[in-house]
Amino acid sequence: MIKKGGKRPMSRIVVLAGGTSTERDVSLITGKQIYKALERNGHEVILIDAFLGYELSEEEKKVGIKALFKDERDWTRDIADIKEIDPDIEKIKAMRSDGGRSYFGPNVIAICQEADVVFMALHGENGENGKIQAYFDLMGITYTGNDYVSSALCMDKGLTKDMFRAYNIPTPKGIRIKKEDYKKQVENGSFVNEVGYPCIVKATCGGSSVGVSIANSEDDFENAMNEAYKYDNEAVIEQYIKGREFSICVMDGKALPIIEIAPKVGFYDYKNKYQAGATVETCPADLPAKVTEDMQRCAEKVFKAMRLNSYARMDFMMDDETKEFYCLEANTLPGMTPTSLVPQEAAAVGISFDELCEKIIKLAVK
Repeated sequence: MIKKGGKRPMSRIVVLAGGTSTERDVSLITGKQIYKALERNGHEVILIDAFLGYELSEEEKKVGIKALFKDERDWTRDIADIKEIDPDIEKIKAMRSDGGRSYFGPNVIAICQEADVVFMALHGENGENGKIQAYFDLMGITYTGNDYVSSALCMDKGLTKDMFRAYNIPTPKGIRIKKEDYKKQVENGSFVNEVGYPCIVKATCGGSSVGVSIANSEDDFENAMNEAYKYDNEAVIEQYIKGREFSICVMDGKALPIIEIAPKVGFYDYKNKYQAGATVETCPADLPAKVTEDMQRCAEKVFKAMRLNSYARMDFMMDDETKEFYCLEANTLPGMTPTSLVPQEAAAVGISFDELCEKIIKLAVK
């Protein structure tokens, strides 16, 4: 069969997106971009919402799931742009007729089993915490991105900081506080003694800066902790680094060019990440050659320390006064939206978005 545009299909691919994390909307746009690129590359592609799944018609049941890959429909037609606030997940869960007892929607696993590879376009909870990766390993499903262990390590910001310290990777000082221990640790002043103001408060397993706040005072801190606990039972309180923000993608152990992120207003929060024009991004970043080299090698060291094996994006801050840089975290399924950083880094070395998607697939199946 020849697809539209006269290209011969190379693989059957499921783009898995959506889900029930706070980054659901971002995931759907990531999935849409990837889906379009893979179609242009000649693959037979389906985009499936991991949580909502796909209900087969009686005719589709008769001809079998494989026939879906030859369907010429646009599987992204109902995907809207990213809103300025994160989605209402309870409304999404109410859309499942079975009440959503299982994370996977109807026929998700059956469809994925018929694919040559599943392109993971999920972000945040479940998509990046290793659970789906572990399940796919048991089911013999090939998928893009990193394995379940590295995904779990990187998703938990507290564990990430523990690993950074163990491998002497520069990172802001910080502590973790579980919701049930919050009052006791505030009373004994442990966070003030170790971190102090201003500080960053974030949900331990959040993403896209959802549940992240800057606290400059006791009142700010209490509000920030309450915000973080909306999304997780544990919060990370971290030293605030005033300075420039950078990101580096590492693919197969090798760093791409550094990108600098400069929000026009405030910090790099959910709105500034996904609303076009809200942030100035410069790639390659304007840095001295030695600093560039050192930061890229540090990103590669993180990649190895966190036992990553495909591609990931490391986030950094550089202190305005000391010029020292600190690694904040590693993202195992970084965004691939029109405003995302990894495609911009790839473009800086002549890799188009379509080529980037192919490279990610090759890393999955090699």
